[in-house]
Amino acid sequence: MQTDNRLLDDLSRIATGALGTLQGVKGEVEQAFRQRLERALADMELVSREEFEAVKAMAQAAREENIRLSERLAALESQLSSGFADKG
Repeated sequence: MQTDNRLLDDLSRIATGALGTLQGVKGEVEQAFRQRLERALADMELVSREEFEAVKAMAQAAREENIRLSERLAALESQLSSGFADKG
């Protein structure tokens, strides 16, 4: 019985050591992955949320201005063509 108990104690120590080693390896792998991901993201030249929102607002303003100018142009063309119709 004493031998079985000692064998189980030894196996328990080995398993505990292996788990500790695996946890250390897991931490190192996660850290290496995080570093590579950060490097890859830095190389992608991504824009910040603030920059994106600013450009989005500028695009919306330009779109609205384009609509206003198109409507104004259509009104001017209408006036021009009605002016020719009156004279003709």
